[in-house]
Amino acid sequence: MRHQKEQMKTNTLQSKVGLIILRAEHIGMCFGVRDAISLAKRVVKSRPLTVLGELAHNASVLKDLRDRGVQFNVQPSDVKTETVMITAHGASERAKSRARKSGLSLRDATCPLVHHAHKQVRQLATDGYHPVVIGRRGHVEVRGLTEDLMESDVVLSENEIDALTPRQRFGVVAQTTQPIARVRELVGYMKARCPSSEVRFVDTVCQPTKQRQSAAEELARKSDVVLVVGGVNSNNTHELARTCRRFCDEVHHVQGPDDVRGVWLPETGTLGITAGTSTPDVLIDAVEARVQELSEISREKFLQSRVALA
Repeated sequence: MRHQKEQMKTNTLQSKVGLIILRAEHIGMCFGVRDAISLAKRVVKSRPLTVLGELAHNASVLKDLRDRGVQFNVQPSDVKTETVMITAHGASERAKSRARKSGLSLRDATCPLVHHAHKQVRQLATDGYHPVVIGRRGHVEVRGLTEDLMESDVVLSENEIDALTPRQRFGVVAQTTQPIARVRELVGYMKARCPSSEVRFVDTVCQPTKQRQSAAEELARKSDVVLVVGGVNSNNTHELARTCRRFCDEVHHVQGPDDVRGVWLPETGTLGITAGTSTPDVLIDAVEARVQELSEISREKFLQSRVALA
C-alpha cells in the first residue's frame, strides 16, 4: 500500500512537471571542427576555395559554407580553384603531394589530434611494429592514417582480428572517433588471440570523443528517450547512438528538428539530447525547441482529452 501511494505521488509529480529535457554534459561540435570551419570562412573571403571532401559530416554546416562560396570536391583533378583545403579528418602525405603536383595551393585544417594519430602510427611502423588501425574501413580519416604506410590492417570486429596474418609485433592505434571502451575490448581480444605476438597499443582516441561518449552513457542511463543529433555520414554520431542504445531502449538519430516525431515523446519522463562532434550549437538548439513545441502540443491534446472524458 505504501509503495502504491509512493508510486501515485511520483506519477502526480510527473504529470505536473511534464516532459523533462536534459542535454549531455559534453555535446556537439569539437574544437577541431570549429577551427576548420573558421579557417574555411576566412580563406573564402579572400580567394575561391575548394575543400577536398566534407569539411564536417553535417549537412547544415556544408550548406552554410556553400552559401559563402566554398566549393567541395573529392578529386584534386576535378578542382577548379587554385586553393584547396584538407579537412579536419586529415589526409595522407601522398594525397597532399598529389594535390601539390596538380598545381594546387594547400590549406591544411587537419585536427591536431588527428595529426597526433598520424605521428603515432608512423612511429610504430618505424619501430618495427605491423600497424593495425581500429576504425571504419574506407573512412576518410582511416585512409589518411594508412595511405603512407607500406603495409597495414584495419579492423573493427573480432572476426577481422581473427583474419589477421600472424606477426611477431603488432602496433595498434585507433580512429580518433571510436569509443574507447570498444577499442580496449578489441585490443584485449587481439592480445588473447595472438599470445605469441607482442601487441603494443597507443591510445589515439581524442578527448572530445571520450568526453561525449562518457556523457552520452550517463545521459542514456537516466533517460526514457534519447535523441542523437548529427549527420548521417558522421561516424562519431553513429557511435554515440550505438552507446546510448546500450542503456536506453528508445534512441533516435536525427539530423535536425524536422526529423523529430511527436510519437517519440512521452507525456512525462525524461528525454535526453546529445550530438556528434560535427553538430553546431544552433542545430542542437533547434532540435530542443522542436521537442518543446511537440511536447506542448501533445500535452494540450492530453489535457483536452481528460476534460472531454470528465
